Amino acid sequence: MTLTEVVILGVVQGLTEPLPVSSSAHLVIVPALVPGFQPPGVAFDVLLHLGTLLSVVFFLRREIGELLASLMPGKGPATNALGTDSGEKAANRRMVLWIMIATFLTGVIGILFKDRIERLFESVETTACMLFITGILLFWSDRVKTNGRRKGDMNLTDGIVLGLVQAVALIPGISRSGSTISFGIFRGLERETAARFSFLLSIPAIGGAVILKSADLMRLPAGDLPVLGAGFLAAAVTGFLSLKLLFAMINKTGLAPFAWYCWFVGSATLILRGIG
Repeated sequence: MTLTEVVILGVVQGLTEPLPVSSSAHLVIVPALVPGFQPPGVAFDVLLHLGTLLSVVFFLRREIGELLASLMPGKGPATNALGTDSGEKAANRRMVLWIMIATFLTGVIGILFKDRIERLFESVETTACMLFITGILLFWSDRVKTNGRRKGDMNLTDGIVLGLVQAVALIPGISRSGSTISFGIFRGLERETAARFSFLLSIPAIGGAVILKSADLMRLPAGDLPVLGAGFLAAAVTGFLSLKLLFAMINKTGLAPFAWYCWFVGSATLILRGIG
């Protein structure tokens, strides 16, 4: 691949991974519709996911620091003068527990249905139809009046529901961020709280996938590293900017614009496949 192709793929990954438009759908649709498109391979795909993972960690660095500090007895700003846990520190500890439970559920379901999920990546039409479902969730979430629940109000049911939803989002065309944010809103969470939990939840999910395929990174030719590094940086920088855009839109315009995008891409894909 040329430097231009690598950077373009990095930008596409950086845009579609954080934004609620399903990066997996683009992974299925683009190769099917672009003549002569050559998939970059597993190793490069892992490298791009590593770039978007870095962008999420950097964007949520304050929240991650607070969660880690809450696990350290007697440390952190959330401990009062008597050395007991404050409400904020307790909320952060519960948040860690909900993330662990949700991640466990996603992992178990992903392993149990691994073969069936992988077969779905072979169907462009199914992927396009799933984009319609993603669009419906995003559009509907803008019409739900939240109860203003925040981090400290989250409970076990939230962790279970969002873990199951994230598992369903393994299906190509179902946006992981879009579905988990939407269901967080359906559960009465503030929009920003739902979004922050969604991306905190994505860290072990993406990180686990990267670790499972890390052996492929070792096989990359040393001479290709400078070019591939450009793709990594493109994914990381674009991913960070995408997160900034998403959080700016959540409370101002809502998620409906992304719903229209999903419907457009799904419709265009089905039409082009029908013509072809």
